[in-house]
Amino acid sequence: MAVAAVSNEASKPTAAWGAVMSMALCVAMLIASEFMPVSLLTPMAEGLRATEGQTGQAISISGLFAVASSMVITTVAGTLNRKWVLVAMTAFMLVSLVLVAAAPNFTVLMLGRALLGICIGGFWALATAVIMRLVPESEVPRALALMYGGQAIAAAFAAPIGSYLGGLFGWRAVFWALTPIVAVNLLWHVTALPSLPARQRQDFRTMFGLLKRPYFLRGLIASMLSWGSAFTMFTYLRPFMEQVTRADVTTLSILLLVLGCAGFVGTWASGRFVSGSVAPLLKFPALLMGGCTLGLLLLGGSVVAAGLFLALWGAMNTAMSVIWMTWMSQNADDAPEAGGSLMVAAIQASILLGAVVGGLLLDALSIFATFTGSVVLAAIGIAVIGNGQRLLKPE
Repeated sequence: MAVAAVSNEASKPTAAWGAVMSMALCVAMLIASEFMPVSLLTPMAEGLRATEGQTGQAISISGLFAVASSMVITTVAGTLNRKWVLVAMTAFMLVSLVLVAAAPNFTVLMLGRALLGICIGGFWALATAVIMRLVPESEVPRALALMYGGQAIAAAFAAPIGSYLGGLFGWRAVFWALTPIVAVNLLWHVTALPSLPARQRQDFRTMFGLLKRPYFLRGLIASMLSWGSAFTMFTYLRPFMEQVTRADVTTLSILLLVLGCAGFVGTWASGRFVSGSVAPLLKFPALLMGGCTLGLLLLGGSVVAAGLFLALWGAMNTAMSVIWMTWMSQNADDAPEAGGSLMVAAIQASILLGAVVGGLLLDALSIFATFTGSVVLAAIGIAVIGNGQRLLKPE
């Protein structure tokens, strides 16, 4: 049932860092593809003759299919070599980008985003388990930080460059520009990833078994609240910057660049300091990111204040992924693929709900209501986590 993803040290005397780098680039492209609509929300809505709230659902639809994909990928893939499953997921991303860039209407756009969701769910469900097979156990937090460095790169450059280039050449050109990079990444996967035969066939009983563990279920709920809070705010950051901070395209691009570059600090810090038990660290993402959102609500009219809060938010955004995936690797080490599937499903469900609820609040009330909802979710998440000890497996 459970997939034993951690191989014997003797069978992997050296770490496959080239493969880890290939996965880091894939992460960068996934993040860029998934959240590029955040920086292009207004022009995409205008081009497709939809509201900003409706266009924000381009993120929620990818989240919906990511949830479904993450839950079934290891069962559907069966005994297929995990290397070729990852290659297939990257190929789906390439096709998705072409569909979105060429979309003549909202329906085709959503179809392309649904295909991207399949890629997101499949890749992330397997990613941590694959990392655990590519490097020795002691190097897993470092390898995870390196892989999530791709997230920092995408956060640093994708949104501001996308916003800027979208203003110059149109939002479709931004998606077209991503396609050759993904094609190169596809070839890199083929050459860099070693053969990764499936250990055993996994079924849903493994996942249900994990959900019956109270500490793991509490962790899933806490992670959902943390990500839900983050993306209720982040999905609708551009409308906030336009309406409250009064940022033009250039200022918006600079602020998004500040947010993204701060992610490198978060990646560096998490790779350096996340080790041993992560219990004391679990509450910090919701605490700091929720606090930054509250700060934006109070002081977001100032460009300087907005830049400071976005820098802090961006640093913790990348650290959050390393913190929670390290928690998963430590507390579901006997079933890492099942744990990965559940974690990705939980995270993507929270992103989906954050985008949906945030969009409804934006269209029905105001951007202030959307950001207030984000703060409320963060507060609930902090309460669930407490000191983190109840989220750890018994000794």
